Amino acid sequence: MSIKVGDDRVPVNADKPHLWKPDIAKSVDFYNHWFMQFAPQAYRDTRIATTEQVESALIWTANITNITPAILQQYPSVLPILRMATAPPIARDRLIGLAGVSSNLVKNMEEKQRILPRIDRGTLDTELAKIGEIIARLVDKDIFSWLDTGRQPTDTEVHRAAIIIADRLCGAISDPIIRNAQERRQLATIRQ
Repeated sequence: MSIKVGDDRVPVNADKPHLWKPDIAKSVDFYNHWFMQFAPQAYRDTRIATTEQVESALIWTANITNITPAILQQYPSVLPILRMATAPPIARDRLIGLAGVSSNLVKNMEEKQRILPRIDRGTLDTELAKIGEIIARLVDKDIFSWLDTGRQPTDTEVHRAAIIIADRLCGAISDPIIRNAQERRQLATIRQ
């Protein structure tokens, strides 16, 4: 038996059960070694890129003080960031239920970074307003401390908030981040 890796076929020991336990142990050791050496860096790299996305979202929303239908329509990709800006962070389905909005609208905003192409303008504004109201009501004021005082946050406060939200976003997807990096490594090792 063999598996296809790129254009090559690689033999697998499917017919050699006596080799399975040692192979599993080697595979686990191989992964654990890689994880300790490289997974933290893969996670950090992703968090840095995500922090930049969160900082952009904070600019678009005037540091979480302007979550209007117009902003959500102009920047639909901001929605997962806003979900992580709440206390507690809320899942997509929880937002849909709390706001009482179309799951199709939310999924399009998050997965395709777009507004539904054929939605009535009045319905769209109503649904986006409901989303904004839920986010504003649940926003984590420990992270966005300036919201209670009405003052302008410092650059340090904004950056710190962005890192926290980016960490929440990365935490929600940390397994895929690490799994994808490990998969690339495994395939490269098999090719060698």
